[in-house]
Amino acid sequence: MNGAANSKLQMGAIGEKVPILRDSSDSRTVIELKAKTETSFSRLYANYASMLLGVILKVVSSREVAEDILQETFIKIWKSIDQYDPDKGRLFTWMACLARNSAIDYLRGKNFAKSSKNDDIESVFTQVNNSYYFRYNTDVIGIKELIGTLPDSQKQILNLVYFQGYTQVEVSDKLHIPLGTVKSKIRLAVKELRCYFL
Repeated sequence: MNGAANSKLQMGAIGEKVPILRDSSDSRTVIELKAKTETSFSRLYANYASMLLGVILKVVSSREVAEDILQETFIKIWKSIDQYDPDKGRLFTWMACLARNSAIDYLRGKNFAKSSKNDDIESVFTQVNNSYYFRYNTDVIGIKELIGTLPDSQKQILNLVYFQGYTQVEVSDKLHIPLGTVKSKIRLAVKELRCYFL
């Protein structure tokens, strides 16, 4: 390995710092892998993990599942490095095919079929709840302007109750009118405003 390749270090698969193989040939990497040394595997992982993860993520959308498939792919590479034939293509191409095929196998498997049929109840509940729940912003829909069309007594009571936070009892005390009258005027005002929204 030349000095330029040794100058950069990256975390390997087993947590040790290993040199990144940028300038080395596939044949040297394959020879080291066939020797089954931990350093060669760490170097392989450091050099190719992110690229193989990208290949897997093009097939499988879940990053968590893709990372599991990546681990399985490296185990397959480790176990089947003797099957690699340099005459048929580059090492990365062979590993990318293993990664892609592992991802496709996952999608065809029983676990994926079961998980895709069973949605998470929380996400479904949130989706349904959001589709049927409406929150009106009174500034946007013009409630204050619509209240302006009501008689002054109704307008004053609605303003106190809905915009200033008074209770019906407090409005009754503040305006010196019976509580029943406050309730009646609110009910009539709401009934009149409802016709604008139905």
